[in-house]
Amino acid sequence: MSIKYNNYRWTICGLLFFATTVNYLDRQVLSLLAPSLSEEFHWSNSDYANITAVFQFVYALSMLFAGRIIDKLGTKIGYALSIFVWSLGAIMHAYSITVGTVFSNTLAWIGIGAVPVSIAGFMLSRAVLGFGEAGNFPSAIKATAEYFPKKERAFATGIFNSGSNVGAILAPLTVPIIALKWGWEVAFILVGAIGFIWMFFWLLFYDKPSNQKRLTKAELDHITSEDELTENISNESFSWTKLLKYKQTWAFAFGKFMTDGIWWFFLFWLPKYLESQFNMKSTDIVLPLAVLYSMTMVGSICGGWFPIYFIKKGYNSYEARIKAMFFIAIIPLVVLLAQPLGHISFWLPVILIGLGASAHQAWSANIFTTVSDMFPKKAIGSIIGIGGMAGGIGGVLVTKIGGALFDYYESLGHIETGYTIMFVICSLAYLVAWSVIKYLVPKYKLIEDL
Repeated sequence: MSIKYNNYRWTICGLLFFATTVNYLDRQVLSLLAPSLSEEFHWSNSDYANITAVFQFVYALSMLFAGRIIDKLGTKIGYALSIFVWSLGAIMHAYSITVGTVFSNTLAWIGIGAVPVSIAGFMLSRAVLGFGEAGNFPSAIKATAEYFPKKERAFATGIFNSGSNVGAILAPLTVPIIALKWGWEVAFILVGAIGFIWMFFWLLFYDKPSNQKRLTKAELDHITSEDELTENISNESFSWTKLLKYKQTWAFAFGKFMTDGIWWFFLFWLPKYLESQFNMKSTDIVLPLAVLYSMTMVGSICGGWFPIYFIKKGYNSYEARIKAMFFIAIIPLVVLLAQPLGHISFWLPVILIGLGASAHQAWSANIFTTVSDMFPKKAIGSIIGIGGMAGGIGGVLVTKIGGALFDYYESLGHIETGYTIMFVICSLAYLVAWSVIKYLVPKYKLIEDL
């Protein structure tokens, strides 16, 4: 007989947290090894940008379909399938040279100019990783909507989203050491294998709340307490075209387009930034990155809590989130000081960028939750997918711009100018995003005609 747990929804939140931790562990391995891999395989900044851009481009396209697939398959099977694919993709990096050789020879055979083996192999590996990882956030947001009433969703989202920070903290603490001791290939294999362990526990412990035998009736009533008042659940199908007619969809998509790339820039380029600006390599970056991403974990959890302060003052959930997001959007302006103060100590840019990255995680916890505030549960996965695609496209642009700027200014002998320009973009993106979101959706309006 199953045990009737109290607060079982937080067990589900814990599973989402660990999945997101694994998600970010897998995607960050390459960035931590980028300085040594760039040296080994003679990659330019643009080569590295192209490799990371493939991940973001495939991730962006896959997000559009991932949400739809999650809506169709259901959260349990959809999430398990997602982590299975991305774990395979993560391990595939260890065999990038073999994969790249086959791919490059195939291109040459059909008459297409050969791509360097290392670049081709890592591009394909990143593509598989991006395809699988696209299912993480649509699944997690949908699971949160299924297991939490609206007033708790931002906090729950902040908790599971802090897994991205934990993953970002654990990666620099482990990956460089593993690579130094056993080689970079083993680092990809060991980190990638963790996802299969999580998948076992997910299939064991997750079911829809209505089918979940571990829930008490009181907790189930608490979870569904707002559904009858705010949502008419139906099985009627709907098209993406129909979703795009709502300003709420465009507001979320633009917010993701403007800001996702900033987080990915911090994630993918910081190891190379510390190398180029402060000559830090391998294990030298462990402590600075661990401190920086520890700061972002605080931002994620506090960001989820912040709108509750305004809700208690009488604001509805959307208005409270928008007000919180405005204050959060101001914080990244401190990144403007990273380069001017960098000559004093590398710790000043690390802390200032940490504040900006922390603000992103606070922002992310809230912008995700605006979707479940305004759309019915059946549409959440699809809306998150549309926003994720927009965020991925923004990420590709930021990565490509960064790579081009760094190569250009490095050729002139002052790469620091390239980083200064990128930090200006990172600092202003959130206020621009907030202004457009506020313009498109000035007041809370629930979508009731889907």
